[in-house]
Amino acid sequence: MDSPFKADALKGKVALLTGGGSGIGFEISTQFGKHGASIAIMGRRKQVLDSAVSALNSLGIPAIGFVGDVRNHEDAKRVVDSTFQHYGHLDILVNAAAGNFLVSAEDLSPNGFRTVMDIDSVGTFTMCHEALKYLKKGGLGRTSSSGGTILNISATLHYTAAWYQIHVSAAKAAIDATTRNLALEWGTDYDIRVNGIAPGPIGDTPGMSKLAPDEITSKARDYMPLYKLGEKWDIAMAAVYLASDAGKYVNGSVLPVDGGLWLSRPRHLPKDAVRQLSRVVEKKSRNAPVGLPKSKL
Repeated sequence: MDSPFKADALKGKVALLTGGGSGIGFEISTQFGKHGASIAIMGRRKQVLDSAVSALNSLGIPAIGFVGDVRNHEDAKRVVDSTFQHYGHLDILVNAAAGNFLVSAEDLSPNGFRTVMDIDSVGTFTMCHEALKYLKKGGLGRTSSSGGTILNISATLHYTAAWYQIHVSAAKAAIDATTRNLALEWGTDYDIRVNGIAPGPIGDTPGMSKLAPDEITSKARDYMPLYKLGEKWDIAMAAVYLASDAGKYVNGSVLPVDGGLWLSRPRHLPKDAVRQLSRVVEKKSRNAPVGLPKSKL
């Protein structure tokens, strides 16, 4: 699918992406590269990183991979510093690393809860904290007179509630709060824009195969406003928009990209039944007597 953005929308930018070697993160890496950015990827699995970097290089995209765990402060610092040392500056940070699995609250151990919080929310803040000195206006290596950009990948689970994902809901809520608070503080002090993207069900991703089996997805037809799975491309295009000058006045926003699913509720009545009920109510309304005498007290 062709991009609606100019091929040089991110020309000269350097982007560091956690979780950028697979799934949604890799698609964002690819589209950033196709729009002119140089790419650095951070991940825990060297084989995945090497494969991703090779694929990006084959497209003519400058890319490098760094093994590291966002839960480890020293890893975060090393990768951010190494990205700067390799490219000479850092303009965009994308926090896409995440942990997820289905489990009921009563069966979830505190350690399991803490693990997802550490990866998603603490890891996001740690990466932002380490990247600040390079992203801020007047920061190290910065040639632009404005600050850099941070994108935090979130979800919509916590907008209401989600079955068997209390740990992820809590972590994503923390990410959104972090996004808004950093947008306020760092937007004011350092001209850094901080925004989020909340993906819905995206096809051909590990998350979909693990969290939404086919038999569950098929039942969603009854209440998804646009019944279809999203594509990784959809999330990547939202990222290009927010990271480019097209989104230069967007700060502190979390953009749901889910076809309106977060608005959804299962139908409590079939559409035909609602129509029939409406006709009955309308008929009663037409036949109701007008000007009834007031009741006496």
